[in-house]
Amino acid sequence: MARRKFRNNQRNEPVTQRSFQEYILNTSAPQTSRTELLRLIRGGEDTFLELKVKLSNSERIAQGIVALANTSGGVIVFGVNDQLRVEGLDYPDSVQEELVRICREDIVPPIIPLLDCLSFDNGRRVVALEIEGKRPPYRTRDGRYFLRIGAEKREATREELSAWLEEIRPLGYENVTVLNATENDIDDALLWSFAKHFEEDFELKISYNTGEFLKKDLLLAVGNTDEFVPTNAAILLFGKNERVAKLVPRSGVTLVRYAGDTQSAQIVEKTQTEGNLLSLYESAMRFIKLYTDLRDEKTVKSNNNGNSPIQARANYRFDVISEAVANALVHRDLALREPATKIQIFDSFIEISNPRRTNGFTPPASRAIRYGITQRLNPQISAIFSSEAYEANHSKIGLPQLLRNARIFSGKRAEIYTSNDEFKLKIYGV
Repeated sequence: MARRKFRNNQRNEPVTQRSFQEYILNTSAPQTSRTELLRLIRGGEDTFLELKVKLSNSERIAQGIVALANTSGGVIVFGVNDQLRVEGLDYPDSVQEELVRICREDIVPPIIPLLDCLSFDNGRRVVALEIEGKRPPYRTRDGRYFLRIGAEKREATREELSAWLEEIRPLGYENVTVLNATENDIDDALLWSFAKHFEEDFELKISYNTGEFLKKDLLLAVGNTDEFVPTNAAILLFGKNERVAKLVPRSGVTLVRYAGDTQSAQIVEKTQTEGNLLSLYESAMRFIKLYTDLRDEKTVKSNNNGNSPIQARANYRFDVISEAVANALVHRDLALREPATKIQIFDSFIEISNPRRTNGFTPPASRAIRYGITQRLNPQISAIFSSEAYEANHSKIGLPQLLRNARIFSGKRAEIYTSNDEFKLKIYGV
């Protein structure tokens, strides 16, 4: 038997409304023989096997289960000491019930465990817990991620977690918790300004407790009563400007103005802006307004009279640029370490590029988004950023209308193309 898989039989997860624990304790499972178990134990601990003499610390057990689940699964055997000797358990039934509780309550998302209780001729009994990580990434209830390397488990660093998440579809990256973040990293003025918009309409009684509001009302943080671990979405939306870049690397935007229509032209100004999403949006729009004229549909002609100290520049519809900048901030692929979000202003067009997984996205998906059929990343971030309560005040016209308005205004179709994990939008001016 391969050490990586404890048993070849598989069990289907419940599809009815029966409770998690009832399913685990009442569903019959194929029994593992003592010979198979002893063969596993003799080989000692490795990436897929952990041995425990007893279940004494539920928190550490949860960490071990998370580590296995995030590392292709494995087995934990209870009742075996460090010398690979079977000592047995006094109350194996209680151990099984506690393991079910841990898998259900202390791990996110919950895990369906496979449990076996084996008896030996001398009366000693052990419990084998098999873990199949079907929906990674898994974390503990307090927002910590663990990996198993060889016979040891350890907490994933920020860099390891980011690199590891690149291997899976990043739809849930906004919900990944931010290591070392605290309530002091949240901009309370921005958060409570957002909350007050709803207090009167829904007759809500807001406690004005930052941790509780983010955990229970907005679902942007996790933790027990006295714990607070914010997610990437929480920091990006409501983080203090000076802390966002340190807690969520690659969250800034590069802004460049070229004196021409190619990147080989002279750079007039280049800056890197950091901060929460509201600050990023406002900073980007200010930069664009320095070098372009943003107009509405009623004024489509340039009023450049030749007296400007800057070479004649293009005009753009405000709602088109506003929506393009907002989309770049909200729908970027946060799991990718490279490339960065860039807004580049040329003489006759603006190009906005964003990190976006190329694999699986093009070419069909890049055509579908022109009709409003999206593969939306970061739905929580999008919902809050688009809310009037967040006060970003962007146009909210959607990509199909953006493309239509841009074509009508300039007479040229906006270009969309993807390559090397970048999504690029080129908008022509008048």
